[in-house]
Amino acid sequence: MSQGLEHSLTSWSGQALKHQVSWIDNLDARVRVVCSALFALVVVSSQQFSAALLGLLLAFMLVKASKLNIKRTLRRVVAMDLFMLTLICVLPFTTPGEPMFTVFGLGASWLGLSHALLITVKANAVLLVLFSLVATMSASTLGHALAHLKVPDKLVHLMLFMVRYLDVISTEYKKMRRAMQARAFVMGTNRHTWKSIGYLFGMLLIRSVERAERINDAMKCRGFCGRFYLNDEMKIGRLDIIFTSFFLCFLILLIGLNFL
Repeated sequence: MSQGLEHSLTSWSGQALKHQVSWIDNLDARVRVVCSALFALVVVSSQQFSAALLGLLLAFMLVKASKLNIKRTLRRVVAMDLFMLTLICVLPFTTPGEPMFTVFGLGASWLGLSHALLITVKANAVLLVLFSLVATMSASTLGHALAHLKVPDKLVHLMLFMVRYLDVISTEYKKMRRAMQARAFVMGTNRHTWKSIGYLFGMLLIRSVERAERINDAMKCRGFCGRFYLNDEMKIGRLDIIFTSFFLCFLILLIGLNFL
């Protein structure tokens, strides 16, 4: 496992994507979550290229407005597009229609290529909007917003606990990796490496279960009854109303384009 990949798997601690402060940060978290969900629903349901491309244009505008690092954002998008490239290569051969060319007796259709490109555009649009509106707030803020939106408490608690203790588990993982390196362990493609990695993740799972049991006992001793009390008050301001009005009008435009 490469150091870069290993770091990316264990370094997230629920913080927002790094970005400069923008007016989007002043929007109510509930407005950002609801607008992102509605945008995803409308764009994914779109069957016209014009609607999908217009949604992608809005997504780029929001990325610019949220002052995200363009290079880092595009690298994250490219990581998803590598999977979409597989879709573009496979879908034309599995969708009936007028063939573009034939490979070993299998015809690649224009309709399949069109569907694959449409799915790619929609996926990129939704991902960029999520980066702009949702990923620019911390996970704890997102959890409180979901709780205020009446998302089931168990789902909210699960997300908040995951964010809180993912960093703790990653610390345990790094300690165990350092211990393996201190014993001159070197990654390879042999049986010894796979056995060692299996033992590593097995011990990590055991330690996680033990820590979860200790945390559960500690919370019960403090009177935890399965409910988090939200002390912060979220209020809708004028900026939220203006943004929501514009966003809803844009979504209505996208819906209208699908009926043209």
